[in-house]
Amino acid sequence: MTSPLYKVKLTKLVEEFAFEEIFIPEGIEDLYVTRSDMSRPGLPLAGFFTNFQNERIQLIGNMENSYLSSMSPTERLAALESFFQHEVIALIITSSLEIFPEILSLAKKYSTPLYRTNIETSAIMAALTASLSVSLAERITRHGVLVEVYGEGILMLGDSGIGKSETAIELVKRGHRLIADDAVEIKKVSSKTLVGTAPEVIRHYIELRGIGIVDVRRIFGMGSVKLTEKIDLIINFELWEQGKLYERFGMDTEYTEILGIKIPSITIPVKPGRNLAVIIEIAAMNNRQKKMGYNTAIEFNNKLINQMNKEQEG
Repeated sequence: MTSPLYKVKLTKLVEEFAFEEIFIPEGIEDLYVTRSDMSRPGLPLAGFFTNFQNERIQLIGNMENSYLSSMSPTERLAALESFFQHEVIALIITSSLEIFPEILSLAKKYSTPLYRTNIETSAIMAALTASLSVSLAERITRHGVLVEVYGEGILMLGDSGIGKSETAIELVKRGHRLIADDAVEIKKVSSKTLVGTAPEVIRHYIELRGIGIVDVRRIFGMGSVKLTEKIDLIINFELWEQGKLYERFGMDTEYTEILGIKIPSITIPVKPGRNLAVIIEIAAMNNRQKKMGYNTAIEFNNKLINQMNKEQEG
């Protein structure tokens, strides 16, 4: 169930999917969708309303249409009246189906928004759910920089002034793309996926100390920026501490939990002379290899064990 903290205007969805407007009641601008899941009202049309949730968008497709066609006009009117009495948020007729006169008259009677689309029921249900899952997703804003490197979404975290923005600019110069600088809005779009974007007011901008605000899109072109990106790896920057033990082999995978989802993470010590952009490129490619089933650290460790075994046998 989607959190009611977030909502989407019904008119925004209508515009996004180009629905045909059959009946639009007064006050349509004040109607908001708060659920990402849809309903096909087969059981409600048969008179069963236990656990019926009227805040879901309702879809009538071929199956529901055939069921209504099998009724007499009197039976159909009674079934639809019981359905419309529950004040559903909106009703969409799919597959360009003909609209029963009873549906139109009851939509007007109960001020229910009525739309039609030529898209099949399962397809429009999947598309609406995907769109609403992003718009209504649980979210959090983190101080950091999000870039896309070799198709991997890299979230860079660390104290202010440690070099995240400068590294992002270097990565953009090397052909990678900026998603967000300074503030990253992170959305939980599924039980396994986090997607990051920039707040609209600072989108495509980056702050470089000593220079000021830079418009990355205008300087480097449209190919240097991206609106959203899945977060595949988190890189924590910290100042190099003499004597501190840092990961040398990469055998153990660390994770950072955001909104209940664990994302692979690494810590990179920062000191003068380190080329952070190159290090992040390698980290992105290495993370991609791991997802494809190839782990360099494990392979290297196996080679060491085999070598030791050979020496013992010798």
